[in-house]
Amino acid sequence: MATIKDYTGKITSEHSDKPKYMAMVEAISQCFLDNNVTASSLPSVFDLDDAVGVQLDDIGLWVGISRNVRTPLTGVYFSLDVSGLGFDQGVWQGPFDPDSGVTRLDDDTYRLLIRARIGANRWDGTMEQSKEILDLVFSDGTFAFIQDNQDMTMTIGVAGVSPSALELALLTGGYIPIKPQSVGVDYYIISTEEGPLFGFDATNQYIAGFDQGSWGKIY
Repeated sequence: MATIKDYTGKITSEHSDKPKYMAMVEAISQCFLDNNVTASSLPSVFDLDDAVGVQLDDIGLWVGISRNVRTPLTGVYFSLDVSGLGFDQGVWQGPFDPDSGVTRLDDDTYRLLIRARIGANRWDGTMEQSKEILDLVFSDGTFAFIQDNQDMTMTIGVAGVSPSALELALLTGGYIPIKPQSVGVDYYIISTEEGPLFGFDATNQYIAGFDQGSWGKIY
């Protein structure tokens, strides 16, 4: 990174011993140095992994997704007495959030939605890439999969670690762009316990049989 000496060091001995002249050159050169420092910081400020607040809003505007949802996401606020809305599941109600539900996403959730939008912007419309978009959203032990029902509908399943209430609301509300044109989603099936969903003829992180797989809840 350049320093002020990179500018003042080019002044010849004829003028470098003049303090007022050197002070003037330093004052003028400092603005160019500050501009270079600011410009060099822009890539990290607008990096999706690190951006926050208005910087994240600008990234969302660029890729085509807002942090403001169309309708309030209901049933997502933290509660000790409601299954699925406890610690690490429900979202805290902010001081300006309406009682009806979340209308503006926090940075971490918005970042997930931006990732999904980026995947959708380069999506070829196939089920395979739909799965890749889901993998951008769900991680850390949460496994999402898609079943093609061969009748212009598909079923989306989520196994492993249950997604947060807010992530689930975004998925079932259609905010995560994974549906090919003219294809409907008939069910969202979420495992009721941590681990694979119950099913036959498969044993993996998505489906497992007796004593391993859990019943799914339909949304």
